[in-house]
Amino acid sequence: MSLMTDKQTLNDLNIFGKGGSDSVYTIFNRTFTRGGSELLEEMFRNPLSDEAAINARSTTIRAFSVKEIPFPYEGEWFDAAEQHLQNTDERTRLNEEEHTLGRKLNQFIAADTEFKTIEKGVHSLINILQATRSFADSIRQQVADLPYSKELAAIDQLLRTQELQPLLQEHTKQKFSFAKVAEYDKVLRFRQREIVLQLLRHIYLADVYLSVARTAREKKFCFPVALKKEAQTVILEDFYHPALSKPVVNTLNITPASNIIFLTGANMAGKSTFMKSLGIAMYLGQMGFPVPAAKMEFSTRDGIFTTINLPDNLTQGASHFYAEVLRIKTIARELSRDKYLFVIFDELFRGTNVKDAYEATIAITSAIARRQNCMFIVSTHIIEAGDVLKEKCNNINFVYLPTLMEGNKPVYTHKLATGITSDRHGMVIIKNEGILDILTRKKSVKKTT
Repeated sequence: MSLMTDKQTLNDLNIFGKGGSDSVYTIFNRTFTRGGSELLEEMFRNPLSDEAAINARSTTIRAFSVKEIPFPYEGEWFDAAEQHLQNTDERTRLNEEEHTLGRKLNQFIAADTEFKTIEKGVHSLINILQATRSFADSIRQQVADLPYSKELAAIDQLLRTQELQPLLQEHTKQKFSFAKVAEYDKVLRFRQREIVLQLLRHIYLADVYLSVARTAREKKFCFPVALKKEAQTVILEDFYHPALSKPVVNTLNITPASNIIFLTGANMAGKSTFMKSLGIAMYLGQMGFPVPAAKMEFSTRDGIFTTINLPDNLTQGASHFYAEVLRIKTIARELSRDKYLFVIFDELFRGTNVKDAYEATIAITSAIARRQNCMFIVSTHIIEAGDVLKEKCNNINFVYLPTLMEGNKPVYTHKLATGITSDRHGMVIIKNEGILDILTRKKSVKKTT
């Protein structure tokens, strides 16, 4: 079963980014094949929600990373192979009877394009088959005790297909006769096409695992351990946003006794980046992928929903505040289904006046506090709401991102601290930028004589 999420969450966490650039997906996409790239995207769009499946995938990728297993294929083989397998038109079959003097003359004078394309496809597929057998043999002992051994058993079974045996013994360095190309083409493109396609899917999965393993190894990401959802636990040590070159790391624990994180901090203190980092870690954890952190253990979730960069819906005449209300209503409906969710609310009700935002923040946070089976991260710039919530709810962990002052200059540590901040430096920043001086400066007028 897949994790529940939505487009807003994917955009908030920059899973795919605009045009695919500078995204979380891009960080991991170092696949050699187009099929591997497409499978990786499918995994990102459908994270897992089953504890055993998550741990099985994580264990496999960890093993691939530690053992530095190579990908023993050439990328150009797959382009030719895929193109070849897509053409299932019976009229393109090669027959020995068609190998006439005219065709031979055509091949002698100029390349027979159709035949050359088929020949290249056959050669590429045979290379892939033989490389797959070598790949399976080379890692057999290394993955014997891993979940991936089931994948290997499936590959072995497919490679034992009787009609493929002559192709596995073929010498690919030499040129094939027309008759041999015609026979192998019939086997690969028509009689055993489904078997070949299944093998390709296994190869693409290996491509994904090796790609992700290489990313984990080079970036020193950790491998998450999934726990039962009922444990209501997250242990994240030294986690950070994967897009930052010099990140500040933070550590956070979520427990059944504190399933709500209430985050405060001045503007520019780093609240949104912190929440995105946490959301990305949870999302990658649910995929069974390595995480930018030193350690991660987490209770699996049925769904992840975030509200960080919520746009106005101008086409429907909706204000930002109303867009916030509709978003919270959508998440409330998901919460009413009694699923185990992970929810992020960044600066609730920033689109309305301070009094309404204060009252609404208290009301919504108090309401979600009763959902003991879910985990929530709530940030706000209305620190007074925190003082009220301290009295109303006993399952909230109050944390903040501090701002230090060096003279009149605010310095942001981006390092999480316990409590509620009283930092407010908006006017300091405005004064430091000289905005008031610019606005109050009188324009000199030259007198004319």
